[in-house]
Amino acid sequence: MKNLLTVTTVVEAPLGLAMLVWPPLPVTLLLGIPLDTPAGLIIGRIYGASVVALAVGCWLARHDGQSRAATGLVAGLLLYNIAAVAVLASAGIVSALVGVLLWPAVVIHTALTAWCVACLRARPGRE
Repeated sequence: MKNLLTVTTVVEAPLGLAMLVWPPLPVTLLLGIPLDTPAGLIIGRIYGASVVALAVGCWLARHDGQSRAATGLVAGLLLYNIAAVAVLASAGIVSALVGVLLWPAVVIHTALTAWCVACLRARPGRE
């Protein structure tokens, strides 16, 4: 679980910071279109702040082993990664919004989803 939380921090913190500071750049790289409305910029920055908060939580919990809090965090990460795969894949397949980083992001979130499942299944005392 420590490695999952550390890797999640390393993967998500830069994206969250980029979205917080300048949302148009990561959105263009992911979806191939600019983010140029005031509402989109605000929502992008809120998303950035939430991803930074998630990364901080992962970083601080990385040494908590199999605690209930760390397990809960990994369960939340599982839901986040499932949603990220679904939303990003839908953007590419249904909406044809494809930037240079879209499919790599789908692959990364798919791998993180599998890793979350593996960590939750391997948890000692799991019934």
